[in-house]
Amino acid sequence: MADLAELAGVSKITVSRALSESPLVNVETRERVQALARKHGYKLNVSARNLRLRRSHTVAVIVEMKPSSGRTMWDPYPLSLLGGISQELTSAGYSVLLTTRQGAADASVQAADGLILLGQGVRQDAVRLYDKVGLPMVVWGAAGQGGDNHIVVGSDNRQGGISVAERFLSIGRRNPVFIGNPDHPEMAQRLFGFVDELAGHGIKPLLLRRDDFTLESGIDAVRSLHERKVRFDAIFACSDLLAMGAIRALVELGLSVPNDVSVIGYDDTPLGASFLPPLSTVRQNWQEGGILLARKVLAMIHNQPVTSQMMATTLVVRST
Repeated sequence: MADLAELAGVSKITVSRALSESPLVNVETRERVQALARKHGYKLNVSARNLRLRRSHTVAVIVEMKPSSGRTMWDPYPLSLLGGISQELTSAGYSVLLTTRQGAADASVQAADGLILLGQGVRQDAVRLYDKVGLPMVVWGAAGQGGDNHIVVGSDNRQGGISVAERFLSIGRRNPVFIGNPDHPEMAQRLFGFVDELAGHGIKPLLLRRDDFTLESGIDAVRSLHERKVRFDAIFACSDLLAMGAIRALVELGLSVPNDVSVIGYDDTPLGASFLPPLSTVRQNWQEGGILLARKVLAMIHNQPVTSQMMATTLVVRST
């Protein structure tokens, strides 16, 4: 680098910045230094630079979900979140290391500057697990309770549940069912909002616990209600896939949606919007969520003050 600096008539730090595409170096100087580097076969030793700076300029992103044929990694969750994360981190000069729970112990994850966790796990077990890595960490999910001081970005899930209850009440539904797994903090907040709003009108929904957020799980849930001869006229499903499965089972049983049973999902996926009938749902802004996750972990890496942030949700009323 010293030789290259002498050839270019600039300082070593200017060479380093020029090769790193830093905006602190004007375009003409950058191009001149880069041309000389190509001519003499010089390449910036990124590993040495990172060792010197004690930074890897990498953020590890761990997706806390079990992909299956019914719930894939290319669904809007987590893909839309990953898009926002990658856009923001790449713009800041950071690399994204994507992995799952199985890869969390890898040396490359341990060497990252920060960690973004997509999903808190059942009863926040994932959060406790990745705390042990000892990196600045931001979590996608529901705001912590009590003494939980983790930085969290997520949607206002409680308000999402309230908005579904308000919709059912406004159209005269009095026997609602909630389908989901409240062991997950996000699902629990949706349930709490739903239950509290209905309680103010003397209505207590039935909780139908389902661990998998898939089409098949939604079908199974409705079939079980039918077999038990449960009376219901509305379903709040904790994901669009659950909701679409529920609708499929209702139609197979000869029931009309929404005349006999109203159904509302969660997430506002493209598949739900194009479903027949088009699915009513609660929208989350995953793209913006991904950007916020990245910004907050970068702030933590640079020892800047950071707070948790919940984003507004929107009830999208369609045909169900």
